Amino acid sequence: MRQKIKEGWEERVGLKEIIRTKLEDYKVPKGVNVFYTLGIVTLLAYMVQAVSGYFLLIYYIPHPDHAFKSVQDMMNVVPFGWLPRMVHIVVSNLMVVVIILHLLSIFIMLSYKKPRELTWVAGVCLLFVTLIFCLSGYLLPWSQRSLWATTIVTNIPTAFPVIGEYIANVLRGGENVSGITLSRFFALHIAFLPPIFLSIVGFHIFLVRRLGLSTPSVSKPAEGHADAHSFYPYFFLKQVFMIMVFFSVVFFMITFMPTFFIPEAANTPADPLKTPLHIKPEWYFLAPYQMLRIIPNKFFGISMQILLIAIFMLWPFLDTKEEKNILKRPLLIVMLIAALAIWVSLTIWGRRP
Repeated sequence: MRQKIKEGWEERVGLKEIIRTKLEDYKVPKGVNVFYTLGIVTLLAYMVQAVSGYFLLIYYIPHPDHAFKSVQDMMNVVPFGWLPRMVHIVVSNLMVVVIILHLLSIFIMLSYKKPRELTWVAGVCLLFVTLIFCLSGYLLPWSQRSLWATTIVTNIPTAFPVIGEYIANVLRGGENVSGITLSRFFALHIAFLPPIFLSIVGFHIFLVRRLGLSTPSVSKPAEGHADAHSFYPYFFLKQVFMIMVFFSVVFFMITFMPTFFIPEAANTPADPLKTPLHIKPEWYFLAPYQMLRIIPNKFFGISMQILLIAIFMLWPFLDTKEEKNILKRPLLIVMLIAALAIWVSLTIWGRRP
C-alpha cells in the first residue's frame, strides 16, 4: 500500500524528475564558496520575517492609543509572545547585514560583469526595499525612539525645494508623524512592500538560474565546463551550512544579547510633545544621517547621496574593464577600501551623542 501511494505520488507530481532536472543536473562552477550562499540566506530571512510577522499581527493593534501596549503585551503577557517579536527584531537587522555582505562579496569577486548587470541592479533594489521594510516596521511599536527616529528620516525630503515638503507630508500624512503616519507605514509594511520584494526576488533568481553563477575564473554558465559540480549535493550542503550559521547567530543574540537592538527608549511610549536629547536612526541609516549633519547645505548633502546611490546601482554599466580578478585592479581595491572606511567611520561617528 505504501509503495503504491509512493508510486502514485511520483507519477502525478514527478518529484524525482524535478530533483534530477532542477538540482542534480543544474551545474555550478567549481570555485563557488560559502559567500555565494548569502542570497538564499537572505531569502530565508525574509521567509522568517513573514512567518514571525503573521504571529505578531494576531495581537498587534495599528492605532496610536493601543500600538505600544499591544507590543508590550506580546513581550510580557502573551505566552511565548516574546519569541516571534525577538526573532522579528533580530532577523530584520541581520537580514540587512547579510544583503550588504552578499553585495560586497559579489563586488569583490567582480561577478557583476556582463551579462550580469541586471542581476546586480536587482540585488541593490532588494537592499533598498529591505531598508524601507525596516523603516516602516520601525515605527509600528509606537515607542519614543521609533516616533522620533521616523520624524528624523521623514524630514529628509524637505531639503528639496518646491516638492520636498509635499513628499514629506505624503509620507507622514500631515506635517508631523501621527496616527495617520502609523496607518500608512503599517499598510506599506504588510501590504505594499511584500509583493514588490517577492517580484524582485523572482526576477533575481530567474537571472541567476538563466546566467549561472560567476566566479573570478568562470564568467559563463557552468554547464559547459568539465570541472563543474552538481548543485545538489555540492552547493546545496554549503547553503544548509550557512543557514545553520545564520540561525545560530539569531538565537545566540536572542539568548545572550536580548537588548542589543532594543534600547531603553524603545520601551518608552511615544510622546510627540517630548523630544529626546539624543535620538538617532537605526545603525543602517547612521552613515547617511551623519553625512547630512556634517554637510552645511542640506540640499547638497541629499543630492550627493542620491548621486552615490545611482553610481552604486549602475556600477556594472560604468565599470567596463574586462579584468575579473580584483587583485589585478589596485585602483578599484583602493576605492573599495576607502568607501568602506568612510561608511564605517560615519556610522561610528553617527552613534556618538
